[in-house]
Amino acid sequence: MAAGLVIVGAGGHGRELWEAACAAAAAGVEPEPAGFLDDGCPDGEALVRLGAPLLGPVGALPAGYRFVVGIGDPHTRRLVAGRIGPAAEAATLVHPRAMCGHDVQLGPGSVLMAGSCATTNVVLGRHCHVNVNAVISHDCRLGDFVSVSPGVLLNGAVTVGDGAFLGSGAVVLPGVRIGAAAVVGAGAVVTRDIPDGAVVKGSPAR
Repeated sequence: MAAGLVIVGAGGHGRELWEAACAAAAAGVEPEPAGFLDDGCPDGEALVRLGAPLLGPVGALPAGYRFVVGIGDPHTRRLVAGRIGPAAEAATLVHPRAMCGHDVQLGPGSVLMAGSCATTNVVLGRHCHVNVNAVISHDCRLGDFVSVSPGVLLNGAVTVGDGAFLGSGAVVLPGVRIGAAAVVGAGAVVTRDIPDGAVVKGSPAR
């Protein structure tokens, strides 16, 4: 079995990843997660309820352990991942209630949460997070450090650039390209390409 897993970031998103890691351990595909790394002052009571120890600050990954970064914001996730060190192994984390097709490539540090679906010929970059009940349909390409919020629907052949953020319930029509570091608002319906760094919302998204 793979080496133990550490969640970097003990905020709300990190605790959700802890739950996913525990579910994967219960299914026999991961060892029990080891704990959290966090520089700040996380909710100690929440960690006690989870039975999750705080192992130390971000740079203190124990030797031989793998990590995922439990931070929802793509830019912050990139910065924190860069502090872990090039020798550390970023894990992929797939909740046992996620669907991951045989022809799906998951980059190091990528996450599929419960109820999410990556169908076929899908590529997720490094540290790409797909949250609960999101659907990544056929032939989609997601770059590094992309955040896909709950309930997002990416139809076929969608391309998402590095560091983009897709808000809850957004729908992206087939063949559309979303630029790097773009932000798609919650519930938006994206019908045409979005430039790098753009912020769009509404239906159709503007």
